[in-house]
Order: sequence, then structure tokens, then C-alpha cells
Amino acid sequence: MKPETKKHSRVTILLSINAAAVVIAGVLISSAIWLNGGLTFRAVGERSDIVAGDAESTALLDSVSNSKAAAAEYVDIIGNDDYISTSSHEYDSSDVPSGELWNENAIVIYGTPDVDICVGGGLSDLGEMYWQTSDSNIISGFYNTARTWLGYSNDTCRYPVINGYGTTTITAGTYDGKRKDSITVTVIEPPVEQWKHEVLTLVNKIRIKNNLDQLSWGETCESAADVRATETKTLYAHTRPDGSSWSTVCPAPSSGGVSGENLAMGNAAVSPATTVALWMGSEAHRANILNPEYTKLSVGFVFDMDSDYKTYWSQFFSTY
Repeated sequence: MKPETKKHSRVTILLSINAAAVVIAGVLISSAIWLNGGLTFRAVGERSDIVAGDAESTALLDSVSNSKAAAAEYVDIIGNDDYISTSSHEYDSSDVPSGELWNENAIVIYGTPDVDICVGGGLSDLGEMYWQTSDSNIISGFYNTARTWLGYSNDTCRYPVINGYGTTTITAGTYDGKRKDSITVTVIEPPVEQWKHEVLTLVNKIRIKNNLDQLSWGETCESAADVRATETKTLYAHTRPDGSSWSTVCPAPSSGGVSGENLAMGNAAVSPATTVALWMGSEAHRANILNPEYTKLSVGFVFDMDSDYKTYWSQFFSTY
């Protein structure tokens, strides 16, 4: 997308989306929360979603690269533990007692939509299983299958429908009666401020790898980035809900300056690492992250359990 030139500032606008009438590819990583062993989250190289929606919205989008080379390159970058917000844990299935499904009694997960609940990592040949929840206000149920396109197994995993924060008990078992177990699941809010700063950390590690100067936290436009993340819930575009340009949220000073914006929302943007990976999977958004002119980055993040897309992110790059 060509830059928009103004008298005192040059503005580059970029947009990425993973949940509208488009096909998008992004690189996904393992779970964004530490688990004590009962859930298995697998790293995945590429992901493509095709979601029905308003076809006119595609006019707003830049093309998104889904080449295997681009995905492999970013997996190489983000595969290092330093780039992952928090860690997941896979355990030896021999730790699961006979007749049970988990080797612990309780786990804690974030309320983001990218969570599949899985039984012990090495368990297999379980046959048909049932899954139940004790509190439908927290987890109302499960889809019949796991999301296999993310690397989860239909044999051992289910995708929960998360409706709120709190604690519920998940009971699962095999219909042949050979295995049955329960586990307490506590759903908590994602750490908003921590995650925003983790995006900056990830971006800087990528810039270092590409021999670029690190960005500092953009205090000038910090509140503006939060405003833009919030506004995308109403209008996912570089035009603000009041009809003005996105750049009016934090205009360049009279002395001049350069700024740019990246946006992301939906079920592929559920942690700092998956969101940065989504942007890095697009040549245009990657260009913003690797732009040598920028010196500052502000990040906005909104998680709304009751909204359509739940996660909303913005990056505001600038020289001021």
C-alpha cells in the first residue's frame, strides 16, 4: 500500500484480519499460558482460515503472504523460547494413573479463544468419549471435535466454548467405561498490560535479528493505541468510527514525523506471539515492523469475552 503523504508527516497504513471474508495465513505457536501437565498444546507451522462475511470488506485488506518459506522463516524466529509469552508442558503418559485421563487435579487457562483441552499427551485409542462441564457460565460445552487444523487430535482433545471467568469442573470419559476423570479448570483474564509490552519485546528481537535498532515504548501515543484497539470493535478499518483518518488519534507534531498502524483481531491473534506472527506472515505488515525509520512503538490490546471477535490489537509506530 502506498504511503499517504501530508505536509508535516508521512503515514503508512496497513491492515490485517483473520476473521472476515478473507483467506489469511498466520504462523501459530504453542499455548500462551503455563500448564502443569494435563493439557497438550502443539506448535503449528501455518494456518489458513476461510470465514464467511461481508465481501466488501476485502477491499480494505492488503494481501497476506502464506508462502511456506515465509512461515518457515518466522517459525525459526519465534521458535526460540525467548519469543514465547509463557510455556506449555507435555508429560509422559505413564504419569496418568490407570483408568484416568489427567495426572493432576486442576489447571488455569486464559479466556482467549485459542484453547483446546486435551487428555494426557501419550494416551491413544480411547474410542468415543464424552465431555461435560459443571458450570455453563464458565465453559458452556465443547465442540464435537478438536481444531485439527491447529494440530490438535480429535482422539484426545476438545475445543471448549468459553463464556466467562471463574472455575468449573470438566469431566470426561470413554463410553466403554475404561477411563473416566475430572479436572478443575479456572479461566482467568489475559494480562493486558503485560501482553502489550511483550509485543514490543517480540518486535525488538525480530529487529535485532534483522540488524535494526530497537524501538522504545511510545509514551506519546500509548493512549492512542488503546483507543484504536477499542475502535476496531466498532469499525475494523483505518477510518475511525467518526469518519476521520486513524492518524488523527495521535497526529505528528508540527516539526514533522512518520507513523504507521497495524491492526489484528480474531481467533488467530490470541497472545503476543501469535499476533506478531500474524503480522509477520504478511509482507506489508512485516515492512512496518522492520521499517528502519521508526523509533517508537505503542501497542493497544482489548479482550472482550462478549464481543464477536474477542481479541483486538493495534500497533502504532512513530518517530515522535
